[in-house]
Amino acid sequence: MRAKIRDTEIYFDVEGAGLVPDGPVMREKPPAFIIHGGPGGDHSGFKPGFSPLAERMQLVYFDHRGQGRSARGDVAKYTLDENVEDMEALRLHLGLGPIVSIGTSYGGMVAMAHAARYPESVSHLILIVTAAHAGFNARARQIVAERGTAEQKLVCDQLWAGELDTEEKLLHYYEQMGPMYAVKFDPAAAKAGRARGILAPDAINMAFAPGGFLQTYDLRPELANITAPTLVMAGRHDWICPVEFSEEIHGLIPGSDFRVFENSSHSIRGDETEALLDAIKGFIVYKTR
Repeated sequence: MRAKIRDTEIYFDVEGAGLVPDGPVMREKPPAFIIHGGPGGDHSGFKPGFSPLAERMQLVYFDHRGQGRSARGDVAKYTLDENVEDMEALRLHLGLGPIVSIGTSYGGMVAMAHAARYPESVSHLILIVTAAHAGFNARARQIVAERGTAEQKLVCDQLWAGELDTEEKLLHYYEQMGPMYAVKFDPAAAKAGRARGILAPDAINMAFAPGGFLQTYDLRPELANITAPTLVMAGRHDWICPVEFSEEIHGLIPGSDFRVFENSSHSIRGDETEALLDAIKGFIVYKTR
């Protein structure tokens, strides 16, 4: 499905009914936006892994502008600020009230900024392996220098130089970095997942290249504006959004909950799948009682 909003067209998909029979009444499940990372990827990486969440929520997946199945356009608008405005416009387009906002990695940055700028639009905020400011880049470089192979160091140099300018180069980057993204890295499963997705080199370079918006952003001054109950989750072995950045977010969002997955890297949904799903389900139930 596609929504023509603002100056673009956003692809979205819905999983699960919003209104379900519950004995003698119809019960409305809360809508949840599932916000993908990258930039340069799409929502397909959450399918079918997040499908069990549809037992508790109606899931709305979508692709950021210029990515996945959403429309391409002015590359200069492939930014965090534009993604936040697109997300709010999509919520209004769908006629939804406050949403559960579940953002992973870069999607967590979008979710954070959206919840800070539109606090009344978010009922619950769930942030998975993310960071609130550009400092994560320097720390990630340090970790790659300490733990990475020669080829991993090379592809990361290409990432931060803005040289991942073809789908082939971006695929090669993910192939090499897979063992750092996931403790339980499965090459065959990773390859199948990449084959299902649509890559957008323009989007990742707009973010990470010299002068890119992820080299300068800082959401920390805004986080006190978040009013939604918030769960912050980190992977102990994460190299790109290390655990200390989630700890920092937890300290800056009033009343937030915090959990570290001790056997995970950046891909908690692959490393500790059931524990992640249980944490999300439990948080939604606990915070709505």
